[in-house]
Amino acid sequence: MPQIVPIRDLKNTTYISNLCHESREPIFITKNGYGDMVIMSMETFEKSSFLNNLYDKLAIAEADVKAGRVSDVDDAISDIRKKYGL
Repeated sequence: MPQIVPIRDLKNTTYISNLCHESREPIFITKNGYGDMVIMSMETFEKSSFLNNLYDKLAIAEADVKAGRVSDVDDAISDIRKKYGL
């Protein structure tokens, strides 16, 4: 369940910090009843960034498969061995 906090609560930095770390998800900050900002712990940010990067790479890989830009693993290993003299 997303946490929604009014902007006036940002004055209590310890409370906000604890909320970010305990919830392990973004905290939505409202101003005059409307969404204004999103804050999160560094751990949550890094996890989110990692997952976004992973999903981007998976989408590229899926596009390569659909376009036929793939090779047999045995051929790829053989090419690597030839290239590096293994």
